[in-house]
Amino acid sequence: MPHPLDRAVWNALNTRLAGFVTPDSDTRAVRIDPEVGVFLCGADATPESLAAMADLARRYPGAGIIERTGGPMAAPDLPDIEVVDRIPLVQMVATALTPGGPDPVFETLTEADAPDMLALATLTKPGPFRSATRRLGPFIGIRSAGRLVAMAGRRMRVDGFTELSGVCTHPDWRGRGHAAALSRAVAGEILAAGEGVFLHAFAEHPATIAFYRSLGFEVRAEMTYTILR
Repeated sequence: MPHPLDRAVWNALNTRLAGFVTPDSDTRAVRIDPEVGVFLCGADATPESLAAMADLARRYPGAGIIERTGGPMAAPDLPDIEVVDRIPLVQMVATALTPGGPDPVFETLTEADAPDMLALATLTKPGPFRSATRRLGPFIGIRSAGRLVAMAGRRMRVDGFTELSGVCTHPDWRGRGHAAALSRAVAGEILAAGEGVFLHAFAEHPATIAFYRSLGFEVRAEMTYTILR
């Protein structure tokens, strides 16, 4: 049987995150609300599904596709849609965490924190983050003198797994263990709920992969992130 994480976006947007898709999504192609995220996916590589994906890509520009490298949907040829880039990712999973330090002093971020969250993500670029990505959370954060300096949260949810995402720290506050502490806090809550944790990291960032390995994550699969015009 296919692993649910092989097509994490498709599985998430058709089940636990179905409430976040655009109203014109259907059984052939699904697009997450563009204020929430960038993700677009299709049922399969048939001409009908690819045409439906292309239609959604035109209606909601700036879409992105994450699929397992080498799979039939890893590099879909969408009619009349330009591919800006294809970026290699690794998908990492954890079913337990390595021992860590004391819990950080963090707060659960709310709607009032939305401008600060978007500003931090725009500065640090942890991955696609839009004005309403916070709705996929909850997200937690660390403030210093009232300023949001680090955060982490959740994104995709599929059968038995929840994604750790949006992990970022302001450059002036790096090296203080904030990213590790927040990642452990979010991942620990997911594991305590009886699920596995997964994430996506840029394959060409070995330091990031090593960081997540230090927390207990291991590479499960190679993925491709396709960015559309």
